[in-house]
Amino acid sequence: MRKILFIFCLLITFAATAQRNSLSYYINAAKANSPLLRDYRNQILSARLDSQILRASLKTQVNFIGSATYAPVFANGWGYDPALSNIWNITAIVQATHNFITKNNLAAQVSTLALQARGLQDTIRLSEQDLVKTITDQYITAYGDQLTMDFNREVLDLLKREDVILKRLTQASIYKQADYLAFYVTLQQEELTMMQSRIQYDADYLTLNYLAGINDTTIERVSKPDITDSIRTGLYESVFFQRYVTDSLRLANQKALIDFQYKPKIGAYADAGYMSSLADQPYKNFGMSMGISLNIPLYDGHQKQFKYDQLALKENTRAGNRDFFINQYRQQIDMLRLQLNAMDAFESKIQQQINAVHTLIEANERLLETGDIKITDQVLAINNYLSARNLLNQNFVSRLKLVSQINYWNR
Repeated sequence: MRKILFIFCLLITFAATAQRNSLSYYINAAKANSPLLRDYRNQILSARLDSQILRASLKTQVNFIGSATYAPVFANGWGYDPALSNIWNITAIVQATHNFITKNNLAAQVSTLALQARGLQDTIRLSEQDLVKTITDQYITAYGDQLTMDFNREVLDLLKREDVILKRLTQASIYKQADYLAFYVTLQQEELTMMQSRIQYDADYLTLNYLAGINDTTIERVSKPDITDSIRTGLYESVFFQRYVTDSLRLANQKALIDFQYKPKIGAYADAGYMSSLADQPYKNFGMSMGISLNIPLYDGHQKQFKYDQLALKENTRAGNRDFFINQYRQQIDMLRLQLNAMDAFESKIQQQINAVHTLIEANERLLETGDIKITDQVLAINNYLSARNLLNQNFVSRLKLVSQINYWNR
C-alpha cells in the first residue's frame, strides 16, 4: 500500500512539475504579474465609475448655500454704500438645480465613456499579444538550448563509449597513440561544449523567469512548447484592425457631441430658506424662489466648422494608417508563410543527411573494433553529425518562432 501511495505521489509531483514548466504556465504568470496590464484593468474599472458619475451628475443636484456679510459704515460716512451693501446680509437656503438633456445627448456622452473603455480593451489585447510573443520567444529559446544540451550530452556519451574501445585498441597497438590523442582532444572539446550549452540554458531559463515575473532561481527542464499554426481568423477580426474600428467610432461620437454643444439647453432651479438684509422685519424673510434658464447658441465665430475640419483631418489620418496597416499585414503574413515553407523543405534535407551520417557512424563503430578504419574518419563523421544536428535544432527553433510570429498577427 505504501508503494502505491509513493508512486501516486510521484505521479502527482511529475504532473505538477510538467504543468509548471509549460509554455501556458509562463504566459499566465506573465499576464498575472504584469503591472502594465494591471494598470489598464484598473483604468477600465475607473471608466465604469466615470459612467456612473456621469449619470449621477445629470440628476437633480441639491446644495445648501449659506453666507453672512457685514459691511460697517464708519464715522463721517466712510464705508460701502448702504444702499448697495445693506450693511447686513444673511443667506441660508437649500437650492435644487436640474439641467434637462435629451436621450440622444445622454447616449452620446455615455458612448464616449464606453468607447474609452473599448479603447482600453484594445490596448490590453495588444499588450497581451506583445507579452505573449515575448514570453513565447524566450521559452522557445530556452527549449532550443535544452535540445542542444541534450544533444551534446548524447554525443558526449557516444564519444565516451568509443573512447573505451579506442583506448583498448591503442594499447593493443592496433591504432597509433597520435591517432588516439586526436580523438581524445575531440572528446575534451565536446565536454567543454556540453558545459557551455548548460550555462547558456541556465541563463535563458532564468531570463524566462525574469520576464514572467517569477522570483525563482531553481533551474528545471521545460516541456516542448505546444505551438501550432493558428487558423487564419481574417484581417478584419484581428486585434490590430479593431483599434481602427474603435477610432472610427470615437471620431463619429465626437462629431455627435459637437452637434449637441450647439443645441438649445434648458435648466431649472428652485430654492427655499432664509435671505435677509436685517433692515426691515427680518423674521419675515423666509421664502422660496424658482426659475428656468435657456441657452441658445447664436454665433461663435464658426468654431463648429473648425471642429468639424479637425475631425476630418483625424479621420483622414486614421484611414491612411488603416490602409497602410492592411498592406503591411498581408505582406508580412505572406512573407512569413514563404519562410515557413522553405524551412519545412530545408528540414527534410537536413533529416536525410542526419540519417545518412548516423548510419555511417554506426558502421564505423563496427570497423573501429577491428581496426579497419582510421580514427580520423570517425571523428570527421561525428563532426558532420554534430553540424547537421545543430543545424536541425536551429531550424526547429527558428520554425517555432516563425509560427509564433504568424500566430501573433493572426489573433
